[in-house]
Amino acid sequence: MAQIVIAEEAGACYGVERALELVLTASESVEGPLHTLGPLIHNPLVVRELEERGVTVVEDAREVEPGSTLVLRTHGVTPEVKRVALAAGAKVIDATCPFVMRAHRAAERLERDGYQVLIVGEAGHPEVEGTLGHAPSAVVVGSPEEAASTELSKKVGIVVQTTQSKENLLNVIEALVGRTEELRLIDTICEATSGHQGACERLSKRADVMIVIGGRNSANTTHLAEIAQKNCGRTHHIERDDELDPSWFTGAELIGITAGASTPAAQIESVRERIQTIVG
Repeated sequence: MAQIVIAEEAGACYGVERALELVLTASESVEGPLHTLGPLIHNPLVVRELEERGVTVVEDAREVEPGSTLVLRTHGVTPEVKRVALAAGAKVIDATCPFVMRAHRAAERLERDGYQVLIVGEAGHPEVEGTLGHAPSAVVVGSPEEAASTELSKKVGIVVQTTQSKENLLNVIEALVGRTEELRLIDTICEATSGHQGACERLSKRADVMIVIGGRNSANTTHLAEIAQKNCGRTHHIERDDELDPSWFTGAELIGITAGASTPAAQIESVRERIQTIVG
């Protein structure tokens, strides 16, 4: 019989659990419409469940009605977006992850102190866009190649998208060393992200099959799938348990499961139970 092992660190992080608690509490207590600005977290299944509770998604703060409540997603927003929501007459609940807030403050401080700010992350990602709002002159670099082609000032300060891998950060730094007089790093990678990635690395080296659970639009889940794929060729990234294919597990002795930081424990358990049914 195949052994099913869940990674030592997997699933919803503190920031996600905090955001969900804020929204669920609001759904039971606030009067009037309740919205999230963009998906609260990058997990389509959770977003649908919130919609069933009456929590709707708006993509622009200018869409909210006076008297409504707007929840700012875990990825954070620019200061301007928050001002727009308040000006529209909405009550604002800030569910920004504390680790993301730390990145915002770090970027602000570096820019104020005269550093050229580089944000190591994915251009266009909501978290990165929010950080740019706190340091408008910052430059986003997503890879060592982009870092190598970026013109640098004498003083360069680095902040990091919380879900980036340490490997990519180190490679970017290597591309910058020797090209500026002062290079300062404020490592804003989330502790949970690092823990998830390390646990995934260890488990995927042992597993015959790896199942990675989480939204396909989730940066941290995608990174987990990439890590697992390097060590285990039979890696599958899914969002729901009904995506599991019995043929994936043929001949497998150890099946590993990990999940992104936006994946609640119940979703992980549902996948584990379905795999158990498949393999017997």
